[in-house]
Amino acid sequence: MANDQPPRPSRRGFLKAGSAAVAAGASLGATGVAQAALGKTPAQAADPTIAVEPFYGLHQGGIVTPQQSHTYVAALDLTTEKRDDVIALLRAWTDAAARMTQGKTAAPLPPADAANTATADPASAANANGAYDAASNKGAPDSADVLGLGPCGLTITFGFGPGLFTKDGKDRYGLASRRPAALVDLPRFNGDQLIAEKTGGDLYIQACANDQQVAFHAVRQLSRLANGVATMRWGQSGFLSGPRGQTPRNLMGFKDGTNNPSTAKPQLMNEFIWAGATPDAPWMEGGTYTVFRRIRITLEHWDNTEVDFQEQVFGRHKYSGAPIGKKNEFDPVDLKEEDKDGNPVIPENSHVRLSNQASNNGAQILRRSYSYNEGTNFYIERWPPWRQETEYDAGLIFLAHQSDPRKGFIPINEKLAKFDMMNQFTTHVGSAVFAVPPGAKPGSYIGAGLFET
Repeated sequence: MANDQPPRPSRRGFLKAGSAAVAAGASLGATGVAQAALGKTPAQAADPTIAVEPFYGLHQGGIVTPQQSHTYVAALDLTTEKRDDVIALLRAWTDAAARMTQGKTAAPLPPADAANTATADPASAANANGAYDAASNKGAPDSADVLGLGPCGLTITFGFGPGLFTKDGKDRYGLASRRPAALVDLPRFNGDQLIAEKTGGDLYIQACANDQQVAFHAVRQLSRLANGVATMRWGQSGFLSGPRGQTPRNLMGFKDGTNNPSTAKPQLMNEFIWAGATPDAPWMEGGTYTVFRRIRITLEHWDNTEVDFQEQVFGRHKYSGAPIGKKNEFDPVDLKEEDKDGNPVIPENSHVRLSNQASNNGAQILRRSYSYNEGTNFYIERWPPWRQETEYDAGLIFLAHQSDPRKGFIPINEKLAKFDMMNQFTTHVGSAVFAVPPGAKPGSYIGAGLFET
């Protein structure tokens, strides 16, 4: 390997509440692509540390890629007034990302470092732009904290927020007319308690890998390359636990991802996930639109409810993952089934029913989310008994990809935000939406279609 590789709530009372359970929408649907549903195990299951995912291609990685065990997502705000600076940054990001996904450092190490390393890289004296020039680099070419860790299936995904096109009413880079109509500002949903420092952003980076440090390293290097052009707005790490090839469980203990559209079916991906070439944004063909939501879960409250009630909240059995009334995880959700008293088997305000495509005019989104745990903090609960105490700062990094948020996330979450029983346990504190362009071609850069058309 080269040296640069790197009291308990009443179940009956709450179920009768119906639409009175109005609070922050959860959208805690699928956390990952359910490979078990496809009858196959991801190729990298043998050794996830040596797995390599391609960077260049028709689509960006990290969207339909089998989900890795860790992520670090971040948003940056542009500070430059020069369009050429933005293009230069995207070129530098593309070159660095292509290297890091192959297990290399973001930039080649200088000859002196290579000579003093047991696994010297003879090609490290030059980078993609020519000879290595120490004077032009601020600090070392790479933090070197992932040397020897391997590529770990790293994918790096880039996106553009509304602020790239217009900000404070100003068209900073001559791109306002090329903003896709689908890149809408998300509305304020019922129950939102958004924190400005965890919301929005002009540029988006999503790094996913089978090692926590590899994912963080990628964002760290890319953020450093942005010095003088953009500054960090927010960053968030996340993790995914569970046997490889099976639907993972979230912090609430439920399997999360069962009802995702199958990534093995191109027709579903083309219909619901990949963006087409629209007159206003032909450069988005083969891209997608990504919604980020940081959702805090009141685990202390959740852990003091009975499993039977938790299942009513989700609309699924906790341990098997099967829809209520069924035996197996991938048994179809039957929203018409009734019990002996004529009541729906799956409660009308359960998460599964409200988020199901049958309840949303057939709309589907690809959820690829992660859990997060950031220690503890002091909170005042907004549900009875309105406790004030130190609690876990933990929850879900909700990531959803779709061909058009106006037809996917927005109408689905508007319904969830009003009626979902899960709202008593969740609070949306961060939010953002990004246009994720198609993949780059070798020799080009991410988003080239936007700037060159």
